[in-house]
Amino acid sequence: MERKSKIIISILACAIVVVLVVATAFILKERQDKSDMLQLFELEKEEMSNDYLSYAKQYDELQEIITNDSLRQLLDQEKMRVQRLLEELQSVKTSDAAEIMRLKKELKTVRAVMRNYVMQIDSLGRLNKALGDENRQLKQQNREVVSQVTTLREEKEALTEKVTIASQLNASNITVAANNKRGKKARRIKDVKQLVFSFKIDRNPNTEPGMKTAYLRIMKPDNSVLKNGNSGTFAYEDTELTYSIRKSFEFGGDEVDMTMYWDVNEYLFEGIYRIDIFVDGNLIGYASFEL
Repeated sequence: MERKSKIIISILACAIVVVLVVATAFILKERQDKSDMLQLFELEKEEMSNDYLSYAKQYDELQEIITNDSLRQLLDQEKMRVQRLLEELQSVKTSDAAEIMRLKKELKTVRAVMRNYVMQIDSLGRLNKALGDENRQLKQQNREVVSQVTTLREEKEALTEKVTIASQLNASNITVAANNKRGKKARRIKDVKQLVFSFKIDRNPNTEPGMKTAYLRIMKPDNSVLKNGNSGTFAYEDTELTYSIRKSFEFGGDEVDMTMYWDVNEYLFEGIYRIDIFVDGNLIGYASFEL
C-alpha cells in the first residue's frame, strides 16, 4: 500500500513538472511573439516616418519649380497635412497597432495624392515648354528688331556727333599780355595792372549763326579761379563752372577777332597760369602763361 502511494505521488509530481514546463514554454513563446511584433511595428513606424519625411521634402521641391499660385497653395496645404500626420506618427506608441495601421492607410492616400500632383505638374511642364519655345522664338525676333533699331540709333548718334563736332567753334592764336598802368608790358609781376587776352574764333559755316557768349576762366597756379564782382557761373556738362570774364559777340560763320580784359585788383603770385575759353557749352580753346 505504501509502495502504491509513492508511485502515485511520483506520477503526480511528474505531471506537475510537465505542466509547468509547458506553461513556461507557452509564456516565453507568447512574450517572444509579442516582442517580435513590437519590433516589427517599430520598424514599420520608422519606415513610415521616413516616407512621410520624403513626401514633405518632395512637396518643398515641387513648390520651388511651380509658379502657379493656386497650385502652390494646394501643394502647401498637402505638405502641412503630411507634416501633421508625421507628428502623429512620431507621438504614437509602438504598441498601438490600430493607430499605426491607420497612419499606414493615410500614407497610401498621401502617395496617391503626390502621384496626381506630379502628373499635373508634368503636364504643365510640357505646356510651359511649348510656350517657352514659342516665347524664345518671339524673343529672338525681338532681339533682331532691337539690334536693327540699336544699329540705326548708333548710326544716327554717330552722325549727330559728327555734325555736333563739325559745328563747334574753335579758338586759335591765343595770346596773353600783362600790362602796367600805362598799358605797356609790365617788367615785374607787382606792376601788372591788366591782363589782355586776344584770340580768334575760327571760321565755321556749320555753326548756327547768331549772338553768342564767350566765357573765359583764369586759373591761378593753385588752380583757383580769378574772379571779381562781375564774375559768375555758366553751364558745362551738367555742372556749373565759375568764369572770370564773359563777352558777347555775333557769329555769322566767318572769323571773329576777340579781345578780353582783366583788371588786376589783387596780388598775383608767380607761377604758371591757365586760361580756358568756352562758347555754347564747349571748351573751344585753352592756353597757359607765366607771370
